[in-house]
Amino acid sequence: MSLRMKFCGAAGTVTGSCYWIEHDKGAFLVDCGMFQGSKTLKELNYGEFPFPADKADFLLITHAHIDHSGLTPKLMGAGFRGKVFATEGTRDLLQFMLPDSGYIQEMEVSFLNRRNAQRGRKPVEPIYTSEDGEAAAEKIIARDYQRWFEPGPGVRARFWNAGHILGSASIEIEIETGDDDERIMRLLFSGDIGPDHKLFHPDPEGPSNLDYVICEATYGARKRPVLKPDARRKVLADIVRKAMGRGGVLVIPAFSVERTQELLSDLSLLMTKGEIEERLVFLDSPLAIKATEAFKRHADELEDTGEDGEIFANPSFHFTRTVEESKAINNYENGVIILAASGMCEAGRIRHHLKRRLWDEKNTVLLTGYQAPGTLGSILEGGAKTVRIQGEDIRVKAHLQSIDIYSGHVDADGVMDWMTARKPVTRGVFLTHGQAEGLNALHDRLIEAGFEKDRIIIPHLDDEVDLLGGGRIGKRMGPRRLGHEAVTDLDWHNDLAELSLDIREALEEAADERARKVILRRLRRALEER
Repeated sequence: MSLRMKFCGAAGTVTGSCYWIEHDKGAFLVDCGMFQGSKTLKELNYGEFPFPADKADFLLITHAHIDHSGLTPKLMGAGFRGKVFATEGTRDLLQFMLPDSGYIQEMEVSFLNRRNAQRGRKPVEPIYTSEDGEAAAEKIIARDYQRWFEPGPGVRARFWNAGHILGSASIEIEIETGDDDERIMRLLFSGDIGPDHKLFHPDPEGPSNLDYVICEATYGARKRPVLKPDARRKVLADIVRKAMGRGGVLVIPAFSVERTQELLSDLSLLMTKGEIEERLVFLDSPLAIKATEAFKRHADELEDTGEDGEIFANPSFHFTRTVEESKAINNYENGVIILAASGMCEAGRIRHHLKRRLWDEKNTVLLTGYQAPGTLGSILEGGAKTVRIQGEDIRVKAHLQSIDIYSGHVDADGVMDWMTARKPVTRGVFLTHGQAEGLNALHDRLIEAGFEKDRIIIPHLDDEVDLLGGGRIGKRMGPRRLGHEAVTDLDWHNDLAELSLDIREALEEAADERARKVILRRLRRALEER
């Protein structure tokens, strides 16, 4: 009997969630997510899968975020012919999120190919197209929470509410081992776990008495203050009042799903109660607009949305769908709030707004979520004085503020509470979806809580484990796609971008033309000595 699992993503990093499980009666996948962050990581999205896609019987998706679902269309293009299962909320979100992901890739490749043509380089193809995204989304089969179903031979599964976003789930899986003394192996994939008392959702749930738990560690080292809704809205109100007091515009890069809807809900309540002045709020993201409409459709399943999602129907809210409507926002020099995707400032209309607003000290930019290393959001959060957007260097003079009160992820204490509730876990715990600090901190806290040290494993990308043999890291079927340091560290692209900004700043601050020539001569000398 053989039962093996391969960590094909979210190992030593927080994106690219993907697990390959192979057993005697077949093989399947849990998540098929896209890598985000540094260019080195993102290049993995273009390479071949580290498993035979045509051999997978089915795919289970924990939730709709692209780092958990975004390579599903590519999987189908690589020969996958199995079924795809998710909750109803996840399926509904992916009906537009996967086509949108394909569209973004088409646009990015179009821009890149224009640059490649100028440089005499060969054109490249998008990972998949908007049409591919639509085709993949249509094949998703919805299943209810806490109801067992049989997705493939020798396997049954059920979804548990994870409290992270609409439709998010932890996935419990039972696999027939065929052994006389132990016929069933019980696994639980946490997916992304939401905090207790999160807006819209009940607290996360899950089963206990498991063989293995594959647990996220996004905030394994971070504790957040527990803010009740009124306290959270008070923080937001203070930020809005100060931003408007500066005489400029408040720009909020926001994740299209969940974060945007939370912000709209709080802004609506604050205006209704008179705690902030009524202001025009532009939701400038076609994807976020569709997500908000999905929230309205699921209002009867969610908390805090009002009847039929009425909380999103505030007359101050303006949903800008077209490019022309988006450009028209530039006419407002002050007194408005702009929400646009993406939350990490990596793509979409937010980059246009940042390019237009960052240089003006009257404006405010509010970061409301996790910023992966190497993203524009992370660079801004790190205090960069100049950033490069769409080929132009933009001086950062706007007021930058970052808050962590809207996180969709459980913090260090919360994940410990969630793991404790899963006891007993008899064979082992795998810690994924985190960076070194969070992974190591959660590892140590689990030991303190009574989990056996030898049964807590932090896998690297492409590691394989024998689940029947105690979950130990074993010999891989093929070469590792990236070394561990390449996964966890910023790559040379980030170093180059930072160096370019430093050089520009040094030249601009030099006393005179002679001093600038000295700097340039030293740089040329360093290049000649390489």
